[in-house]
Amino acid sequence: MLPRRAGLSVELEVVLPDEEPTMDPATLVELAGLAEELGYRTAWLPDHLLPPGPFGGVYGGVYEPLVTLSYLAARTSAIRLGTSVLVLPMRNAFAVAKQAATLHRLSGERLTLGVGVGWDRAEFATVGADFSTRGARTDEALALLRDLFAGEPSRGVFEPVPRAPLPIMVGGVSGPALRRAARFADEWQAVGVTPAGFARGVSRLRELTGRRIRVTARLDWRGGAAELARAVADVRGFAEAGADAVAVHFGPAEGTRTRLGEFTHALSG
Repeated sequence: MLPRRAGLSVELEVVLPDEEPTMDPATLVELAGLAEELGYRTAWLPDHLLPPGPFGGVYGGVYEPLVTLSYLAARTSAIRLGTSVLVLPMRNAFAVAKQAATLHRLSGERLTLGVGVGWDRAEFATVGADFSTRGARTDEALALLRDLFAGEPSRGVFEPVPRAPLPIMVGGVSGPALRRAARFADEWQAVGVTPAGFARGVSRLRELTGRRIRVTARLDWRGGAAELARAVADVRGFAEAGADAVAVHFGPAEGTRTRLGEFTHALSG
């Protein structure tokens, strides 16, 4: 477990680059394999179905995440695989459950299904999904996923029922996101917060539920010595605030292999 060798009580995870239509998908295999070798716990992929603007700095998810994670599952053996995050209210919950349970089985029970409500009203309109009710529909979908994964559908037969727990991660730092995580999630992932903000979110989550929920944070580092020092300090800050893991997005595909190695070395040194 790489970070703990350096006395850091937090695990590292990687958000794979998936923002460039010209990227060779073999790059994802290479980076997931490298992260696995370095001891990273999870490789995440982002999601956008039909964004109103080009894929790039704002929108990720050129390659559909659940399909792509199936591809990566066949080329890796230990690293966990997850979505950060799948925009659940844009999709049919029954189809998501079937895809996720299948991927969990095919990967040797390595999937974490990370979900969120989405934020882009224009994208919802483009795919014909209602934006204003997305929170309520996400809650309904999560309740359904829980029932299906437990093998307890109210009608019909659901298979493959997960043989080992299929963790659900809820992303987001808003009040509704924290309440949703408290009610449904095995894991919570904070994005775009400082370690102090993360600590406040963890405190609120603990107030909302007595269940054990894995708490994690996500940050970006795209290169540069000064930015690296700040990112390393943030990882340590998240650890001190109680994070179980920190997921790092290393920017564009070009150079990610190098940055991943530099970041790992900086935390291990």
